[in-house]
Amino acid sequence: MAHDVNLNRLAVFVALVRAGSFTAAAEHLGLTKAMVSQHLLRLERELGATLLVRSTRRMALTEAGAAFHVDCVQLLEQAQAAIERIGDQRSKPGGTLRLTTSTDYGTAVVAPALVEFRRLYPALHVDLVIDDQINDLIAERFDLAIRIGWLRDSSLRATRLGSFRQQVMASPAYLAEHGTPRRPEDLAMHHGWIAMSALATPLRWTFTRGTSRRLVRMRQVMQANNAAAIRALVLAGAGVSVLPDYLVQDDIQAGRLQALLAQYRLQEGGIHAVYPDPQPPAKVRAFIDFMRNRLAKR
Repeated sequence: MAHDVNLNRLAVFVALVRAGSFTAAAEHLGLTKAMVSQHLLRLERELGATLLVRSTRRMALTEAGAAFHVDCVQLLEQAQAAIERIGDQRSKPGGTLRLTTSTDYGTAVVAPALVEFRRLYPALHVDLVIDDQINDLIAERFDLAIRIGWLRDSSLRATRLGSFRQQVMASPAYLAEHGTPRRPEDLAMHHGWIAMSALATPLRWTFTRGTSRRLVRMRQVMQANNAAAIRALVLAGAGVSVLPDYLVQDDIQAGRLQALLAQYRLQEGGIHAVYPDPQPPAKVRAFIDFMRNRLAKR
């Protein structure tokens, strides 16, 4: 009737055998001698077997008790090892960090960051999944996701890592042919817009300058479903579009793309770490801190 056995009594039994007497076991466990005796009696009753024979001066294991003691020691050692492994996961990064993020941000930012992160924790394994869909972190066993933009309401935990600017971009060749816009309204009247189809309102953009706000509806010539594809179209001179700063910094410095209407601002987007565990393990906490510090230096 193993389901009726109180497993806490196993530790008392092992301590009693190790101590060699009820008095010594009671002192070690912080119990009374009577309580130690009661634990043993109840364990024997639950097992239906005598584990110890005792007199006023000595005690000895029965054959069943000796075999049971060996098994109990192994069980307690395994339990202690399991507890220590959990403690290690809480205190130092280890195991596999499984995370997901979008194609453009994952390629441009997260993948290079993971290379640096692993130099700090070389024993850590990494499983990066690039996907523009919103993954189910619990069902797909992700430790965390790096999500860009504006978070949906959910039961998941989220930590803000930083933000990114959105910038209107065009190639020099396109501007040479179509001219450079001076006002947000010029974009709607004289330029072809490459729309981000994944957005709720891909053709409506609000430009802010000081206290002035201008809502402009663009004229679409093409659309794509992620920022990396839009960048490729803008680089090829297909039109004008909004791109995140993390994706175009190198292009601007190399002269491949030009930022337009720099005196105006578009709404900034957030960069968040989202995770299901209310008490995330050390590997997740370490990566969140690493990314927050890395983004603060950009």
